[in-house]
Amino acid sequence: MTAMSKGEKVRVKIKVYGIVQGVGFRYFILRHARYLGLNGYVKNLHDGSVEIVAEGDRPNVERLIELARQGPSSAHVERIEVYYSDYKGEFQGFYIIY
Repeated sequence: MTAMSKGEKVRVKIKVYGIVQGVGFRYFILRHARYLGLNGYVKNLHDGSVEIVAEGDRPNVERLIELARQGPSSAHVERIEVYYSDYKGEFQGFYIIY
């Protein structure tokens, strides 16, 4: 699969739990989401988890889900929750919300 795969457009919200803050997780997701041509954001939540909202072609969104499950080597992902919804096209680019 390449970063330019075409297909059905989807939106996903991913919540990632574990040791995922202060370990470069958001930058890891940012780099991969941009490479995959996805739009959306990643941000830390107050409960210690990370939230990712991404839109784009289904194969690339699914690849981002795999990457979120893995995380960077400095992270320890305990579990993730994935929620699909209708593509909205509301984002331009992918960014970190601080």
